Amino acid sequence: MLKLLQINSTANWGSTGKIAEQIGELAISKGWESYIAYGRYANKSKSKLIKIGSKLGMFCHLVESRLFDNHGLASRIATRQLIKEIKRINPDIIHLHNIHGYYLNYKILFNYLNGVDTPVVWTLHDCWAFTGHCAHFIDAECYKWKKGCKNCPTHRSYPSAYTDQSKRNYQLKNKLFTYKDHIFLAPASIWLSDFVGESYFKGKNRDVFHNGINLNIFKPSKWKQTDKIKIIGVSSIWNKAKGLEDFYKLHEILDTNKYDITLVGLNQEQKNNLPEGINGILRTNSAEELAELYSNANVFVNPTYADTFPTTNLEALACGTPVITYKTGGSPESITPNTGFVVEQGDIDGVINAIKEIESRGKQYYADACRKYAEENFDKDKCFEKYIELYNELLNSTK
Repeated sequence: MLKLLQINSTANWGSTGKIAEQIGELAISKGWESYIAYGRYANKSKSKLIKIGSKLGMFCHLVESRLFDNHGLASRIATRQLIKEIKRINPDIIHLHNIHGYYLNYKILFNYLNGVDTPVVWTLHDCWAFTGHCAHFIDAECYKWKKGCKNCPTHRSYPSAYTDQSKRNYQLKNKLFTYKDHIFLAPASIWLSDFVGESYFKGKNRDVFHNGINLNIFKPSKWKQTDKIKIIGVSSIWNKAKGLEDFYKLHEILDTNKYDITLVGLNQEQKNNLPEGINGILRTNSAEELAELYSNANVFVNPTYADTFPTTNLEALACGTPVITYKTGGSPESITPNTGFVVEQGDIDGVINAIKEIESRGKQYYADACRKYAEENFDKDKCFEKYIELYNELLNSTK
């Protein structure tokens, strides 16, 4: 029996964790044995889970990262223990996702990976793999990573550090991540793939692997039409980069007697401090509940400033709800003129005009097109079948 080992910061939790879970489920259905090694936060999984490190270890990693810009260079004992597990399992394919997140030492991991012939697939969900520090550089308009990072303008952003070691980090990543050709890169959007091609990864094997979702869960339910136009926003973490402040601005302009805004995924403090008139819902791990919320909205608004290929867009479309998103990263790649609108970052008037356009036509004008587009492009089994085909191709090429 072939064995698949995936490594991610979470397991069946959050967007990347759910992606890894669904890839594992598909692999199992094809007769593979599936393992997922993770750092923090996990829900029940059909794969065999391997916990990396401890809460104390993650805290120590965070402190070291803050003080010395050592993100991904702590968690030494935890990573050595992971290597022992990898040797014990002896996987046929190792599939990396987010290896940043205060839980793993990439130097120790790649010293091992570069010394074995096991094929490695690396799904890139952000830009961290080819920069000296940041996961997203667009806001800072910094493109130093094309030649070599230094004097990082984002070192106080995630992963926040008091010192700047971006030059050292860039050189170390470049050396480790490009050492061998047995690593296949799978950026999650065309937008990200284009940047990968301008980085030290240029010339490496890569292809775009768009995310997929479970269309049996994310599907239209009976729409409970009300007198108000329902606007929904969904995020696993709400902050300025995810557009929280833009929702506040939207609320200040729109007539609350006519428009209803609901934000899903808030923490308790954010919910308590919401302006009057915005409905707040804490983070939910129930996909069914989330699908119901999407289905009962007239429009999904995603005013994100940093995203690669957000699955929230796909979930809304699958539920028959049109999407309005900023022209950010790969977010527009999931939107067509029949399924929503793309507006410039920070253009609140543009968002309002799009909302009113959807209002004038009615949700039902978009609903069927949204669902059909999701079925044709974002069915998880169709999307992730491409990974199974890649695994088999890589294994055949090493025989």
